[in-house]
Amino acid sequence: MTQRNLTLWLWAVVLAVMGILLLLHNYLLLTFDVLQLWPLLLVAFGIQILVRGDLGFSWASKNFGITRGSVESGALRADSGELDLRVRVLQREGRLIAGQYTARSRPELEVTGNHTALTLLRGKTWLLSQANWDLGLAGDLPWDLLLSTYLGNIEVDMRGLIIGQAHVATGFGDIRMVVPDNPGGPIHVRSTFGDIYLAVPDNMEAALTVKGSSLFGIHLLNTRWQQYDDRRYATNGYDKAIDPLDLTVSGTFGDLFLS
Repeated sequence: MTQRNLTLWLWAVVLAVMGILLLLHNYLLLTFDVLQLWPLLLVAFGIQILVRGDLGFSWASKNFGITRGSVESGALRADSGELDLRVRVLQREGRLIAGQYTARSRPELEVTGNHTALTLLRGKTWLLSQANWDLGLAGDLPWDLLLSTYLGNIEVDMRGLIIGQAHVATGFGDIRMVVPDNPGGPIHVRSTFGDIYLAVPDNMEAALTVKGSSLFGIHLLNTRWQQYDDRRYATNGYDKAIDPLDLTVSGTFGDLFLS
């Protein structure tokens, strides 16, 4: 039994016993004052501290870090639900991933050979923690990214990262993304109810395909971008680039701001 399951089991037993005693007291089936058993709560708190190291009531995030080891490639799946999600490159070498994550929870880590798969799911974290997630990734190995929220916003700065492929999506939320400053695989960005702010570094050339409804507007904020057909765009030097980026953006209600 894991520490988390043990803690839940402990509190479930304490609450069930206290509830039964209160019911018996209300129906006059107990000959003593059930309120005299309040020290049992202190006992439960003490066991909680021994098992978890805290009282378990925390809305904050906590810092975490995982060393890189012999990993040569990585995949990250992060679904933060209603929380905001931020992803960037790590400045400190020697770590695979580090940052702030939901209190009382840790990422799931699966290593196969020299490849690692990291999973961070809102549904498996401490429910009462409403702190946003901030994740830093090692910049010297290729990553496949799957990032999503249903109510939160996503901010991704891929400069300094090596991207094999990336899928970034929100339900009700905005996406702010800076694409990689080195060649990489395809990048797909989607928001159902929200705006998308997409920036391409000056040293990169890219082609962009926009999909979505007629209610999804497109705004070009940089003269580098040229429109080739209905919803196909590319930077001025795209045709001459050796390894241009391939971007796909989808939206239903909102706007795309391209710079």
